[in-house]
Amino acid sequence: MRLSSKHAAALAGVSASLLGADATMVDAQTVGSSEAASKASRFADGVYTATGQYGGLPSSLTVRVRLVRGTIAGVEVGTPAKNPTSLGYQKRFAAAVPAVVVGRPIDQVRVGKLAGASGCPDGFNAAIAKIRTQAAR
Repeated sequence: MRLSSKHAAALAGVSASLLGADATMVDAQTVGSSEAASKASRFADGVYTATGQYGGLPSSLTVRVRLVRGTIAGVEVGTPAKNPTSLGYQKRFAAAVPAVVVGRPIDQVRVGKLAGASGCPDGFNAAIAKIRTQAAR
């Protein structure tokens, strides 16, 4: 997935928090339209955490999401990889995620290749699927 200039500009100002490092949620300026909020109201507000597996080792990402009216208002991605190459992909992915998911209804979030990471999105999407289940009313 290629970042649009809008997302690239947003990414330049984003400092994503990593679990175990700077644990500050990245907040949305706006939390979606009322139409999206009413459609997504089947999810309870709150903070949810899940781990998603990906790859053959397997690798994993821990995702923490703050939901408001079914919309992602904040996100953190933990980067537990020990291998320097894998850790680099995870960190770049974690830094790029907020610009593409914050402000979107959780039921519409599915991330593809991002920041050069092609495996990390699988772990992220698996964690988001678990969070949808946790948050379902």
